Amino acid sequence: MNLTMVDPLQRLSEALEGEQRALVEHDVPALVAATGRKLEALRELERNPPLNDAGRLKELAERNQANGVLLSRRRREVNWTLRQLGRSEDAPAYDAKGQTETLQARRPLAVA
Repeated sequence: MNLTMVDPLQRLSEALEGEQRALVEHDVPALVAATGRKLEALRELERNPPLNDAGRLKELAERNQANGVLLSRRRREVNWTLRQLGRSEDAPAYDAKGQTETLQARRPLAVA
């Protein structure tokens, strides 16, 4: 069956399932692909809203929100790891003079 002929709600459901699986398995390429499929399905739903499927839309919105919570947790884990390595995603890219900041202090990961 042609992908465009599949119900956009079903495509969204499958994309959310793939997104959740990718988040749990730490599979970045699969996460990017699932997110792309999710956005395509959402665009189609915006063009042709399924007015008779409010219950299904609510269930899909809850699954999307649960994926967002899981994604936030993964981001906090990555930020924590970066801080342990002496790096931070939160640091600004440029200082007040327009220069990039360089990390001065390094934390040794092991002592020989």
